[in-house]
Amino acid sequence: MKLISKKKRQASVEKTKNIINNDSKFAIVEGYKSARTSLVFSLVAENNPCVAVTSWSKGEGKSTATVNLAISFAKMGKNVLLIDTDLRRPNVHNLLKLKNTSGLSEVIGQFIDFEDAVNRSVVPCLDVLTSGAIPPNPSELIASSSFGSFMNMVKNQYDYIILDTPPVGVVTDTLLLKDHIAGYVLIVREKSTTHGDIEKAVQEIELTDSKILGFLKVGCSLHDHKKYNKNNYGYYKYY
Repeated sequence: MKLISKKKRQASVEKTKNIINNDSKFAIVEGYKSARTSLVFSLVAENNPCVAVTSWSKGEGKSTATVNLAISFAKMGKNVLLIDTDLRRPNVHNLLKLKNTSGLSEVIGQFIDFEDAVNRSVVPCLDVLTSGAIPPNPSELIASSSFGSFMNMVKNQYDYIILDTPPVGVVTDTLLLKDHIAGYVLIVREKSTTHGDIEKAVQEIELTDSKILGFLKVGCSLHDHKKYNKNNYGYYKYY
């Protein structure tokens, strides 16, 4: 039996605690609601139900924020699909501790059907497709016609699709999604993400002729909320 250190167990528990639920603080839940409302208008304007969430670097809370955003969308009673498109690291699977180990890589590789890979009703109205096994060619799979066909299929089945993507400053896989999405939401972490990081992320995304739909600020304390107006809660800003 493989032993897990106390430090790693605590880190795992802390990550789980950061997923919003009925016991979450009001300001955090409302922050995601505010982001959701703004995104709904953006997606309608772009006539595309799919948004990709990214960050500049690792450790900025991107995957946790993506899961929370997907849960917030599901709370509207709409059919929502969360897809982990980071084929190099199973972020969503680790966060939600899902039992099904098959995911996107197997579906795109046509080793398994979507119905056998998707995790149904992780929370009411929210289905989740994890990244699956780590393939030798992540970029090629994301750029493949098989992935394009898959995205067209799920867009016909769901009201909203939220993509958790690799940090744009680490690998280029995220930018390969541009033809399938309405735009990107950039995660910005308080006291971690720098102005230089934001500038570089914006430049990378704009070079692909893509849109940034907004910024989602995470890691704010209750004191930080007082610095922002009531509608934003210090979390979401239009670009």
